[in-house]
Formats: sequence, structure tokens, C-alpha cells
Amino acid sequence: MPSLLTLSDVMGTGHHAAVVAKVGPGKRAAVVGDGAVGLCAVVAAKRLGAEQIIIMGRHPDRIALARGFGATDVVSERGEEAVARVRELTGGEGVHSVLECVGHGSAMETAIGIARPGGAVGRVGVPQHTAIPGSLPAFYGNITIGGGPAPVRAYLDELLPDVLEGRIDPGRVFDRTVGLDGVPDGYRAMAYRDSIKVMVTP
Repeated sequence: MPSLLTLSDVMGTGHHAAVVAKVGPGKRAAVVGDGAVGLCAVVAAKRLGAEQIIIMGRHPDRIALARGFGATDVVSERGEEAVARVRELTGGEGVHSVLECVGHGSAMETAIGIARPGGAVGRVGVPQHTAIPGSLPAFYGNITIGGGPAPVRAYLDELLPDVLEGRIDPGRVFDRTVGLDGVPDGYRAMAYRDSIKVMVTP
């Protein structure tokens, strides 16, 4: 049940980021953000055949889960240090595909900074900015930027068989269960990063 639930939200959203970022076999991908969507983006990148998957986050429990989902490298730095670290991990080139799952301006700047020339950024984090930061480097680097609200229903036929047959298990992002009376506590736990994703049961 948990993995099926993710198809209506976080798994479909992470997959959308991967599709827009043109993740494919043999490519290098980086996921910006280690929340539920970012973790599902790792699942999606692995599923689509990425050779290297870099998770950018700093919460130990989430990083461990990302590793279990297929992340090959971890970058806990932020800003320019994060960009430098990703460049180091990719032989100075950057990644083909960036899955931006945060929405902050600094996250978008990082996403553009780690994309290789001709790369792509799939953005699914709700933007906290009105203009895309780093648009000039993106222009001169021929970096494609796309994304938006994920059309999760459009991906059901593709993702559902993989869940039903056990090839992917994105439901592991649920780390807390509450009843209806516990919904406020569930939201609070996610807001304070005490939980990744909370499941509500009647």
C-alpha cells in the first residue's frame, strides 16, 4: 500500500523530474534535495538507467535511504562548495541531468552550476522565486530548464507495474503513521524534519 500511495504524489513527481532532466542509461544525474520527492527522484534515476546518481542532502537517515534506493555518491556541502564537490566527482564535467526537488533560489543556482554544458535541469520543487537564478550561465551553457507540477496520472501505466512486481519500493519514504487525530503532529514532524513522509490511516 505505501508504494502505491506514492504514485499519486512523490514518486510521480520524482519521476517527472527525471523525465524532464532527460535521465537515461549511462548518464550522470544529481538530485538536489533529500525530502520525499528527492528520494523518489533517486528511485526514478536508478530506474531509468543512470550510471552515477549523486544525492545532495545532509540528513543521515535520508542519505541512508537514498543509498538504498541507488545513490552512488553523497554531497552534503551547499552553495559553491557543493558545486565544486559535484565537479570533482564527475571529473570536472558536471552531470548530464539535474533533478531539482527543493524550489529555493539557491537550489536552482546549484542545479545550474552542476549541470554540464548541454545538460538539463528538471525542476519540481515549488519555486520560491519569480525569476530563475543563474539564467545567464544556463544560457551560455546551453542548459535546458524545464518542469513544473507533475502529471502523475500520466505516469501510472509506466510506474504501476514496477511497484506491483516489486522492482521499485518508493513507499519506504513513509517513516511515520498517524490516525486522523494525529494529522497536525504529522505535519509538524515533516515541517521540523523529524519525519520524511507521514501516512494517515483511518
